Amino acid sequence: MASLHAACTGEGDRTLVLAHGFTQTGRLWGRFGQLVGRGRRVVAVDLPGHGGSGEVRADLTEGAQLLLDAAPPGPVDLVGYSLGARFALHAALGDPSRVARLVLISGTAGIEDPEERERRRRRDEQLADELEAAGDVDAFVRRWLAAPMFATLRADAADAGERRRNSAAGLASSLRLAGVGTQESLWHRLGELSMPVLVLAGATDPRYQALGARLAAGAGGTFAVVPGAGHAVHLEQPALGAAIVERWLATTER
Repeated sequence: MASLHAACTGEGDRTLVLAHGFTQTGRLWGRFGQLVGRGRRVVAVDLPGHGGSGEVRADLTEGAQLLLDAAPPGPVDLVGYSLGARFALHAALGDPSRVARLVLISGTAGIEDPEERERRRRRDEQLADELEAAGDVDAFVRRWLAAPMFATLRADAADAGERRRNSAAGLASSLRLAGVGTQESLWHRLGELSMPVLVLAGATDPRYQALGARLAAGAGGTFAVVPGAGHAVHLEQPALGAAIVERWLATTER
């Protein structure tokens, strides 16, 4: 069975698992990862189709199990950003005994309208086809980071160089298997989440603010808006984002 590449650092009696966003790798948590990882064992996973897991092909359900398999046995605190938030949400619903606390950054529970979801799936499929045909990861990363949702993300924080470690085939597989268009709507299942949930969104990312507020409400969790941040909250405001997560972890029972 396939397994995901993961880097384990730090020590502590609690394990924090980090699931990154699309075109990223487990190395791209930067200052945020350092801060939230203090006093903890941190497992930074490369998700299917990315980084050291570039050859792994898995959809959201399969990838969620692989994500948990990459962590040591026992309950973990799970943090997912964007693509990683989709995997994390599936993991928490699929195996709640393994997820002690759940943090979702710029996440969604899916597209409810079947026609809209199918349109998004086709758009992701077309993007994957174009990426594979061109085979130019550098151009694709530049195109991806030029999207409006990353307008406030500084180039040094975006770290396009690390993103270029990914392959065209790997990223294309992620779009096809784990893109937003492939995600079945999970809004009706949020009430099943038994663990504490924290949802973060950036103040300049109104779409994911609305989605985040709804996610937190449906899960009976906590919602926080991070000032001065867009979609990539953890990269744009690492210290502030980490402070919110650390405070929540310190005051929330597992």
